Amino acid sequence: MARPRKKKPAKSESAERARHLFTLEAAAVMQRLSTRQEEMVRLFSRHRSRDPLMDATRSHFDSVAFGELALLEPFEQRAVMAFSELLGELRWYLRYTEDMPVQVRQAVALFVRRLEVGHRALTDAIGKPESDGEAVVEAEVVGSAPAVAVALVRKR
Repeated sequence: MARPRKKKPAKSESAERARHLFTLEAAAVMQRLSTRQEEMVRLFSRHRSRDPLMDATRSHFDSVAFGELALLEPFEQRAVMAFSELLGELRWYLRYTEDMPVQVRQAVALFVRRLEVGHRALTDAIGKPESDGEAVVEAEVVGSAPAVAVALVRKR
């Protein structure tokens, strides 16, 4: 007997999922940049490696397909594309700049301020992530029955 096919999410549900992923990704990029901004430039200066610069600016926006963007409303598409393009400009600058670390630090700070504005516009357009996840309940097994412990481990 053939397996039942999974039901495709409705278009509005797909759009909500795309919005949620876009906001999560933008928030993650902004968090990395704000926490690593000074360190990534310091490492670039010390080791002359662009890896810390590129790692801090990595993003899934590069892999967004036309189909995901098509799910959004035009004003939402503009906000996502504006943020993505600005992040792309920063990545281009960091990959190919011949500037010295002092100028890189200044340019990164300027880009981060511009990205903060873009991030606010993005979240205004498509909303904030729905939730931060589910609460995790930690429990300790009391008793000596190994079957209970195995069952709890398998359930996770």
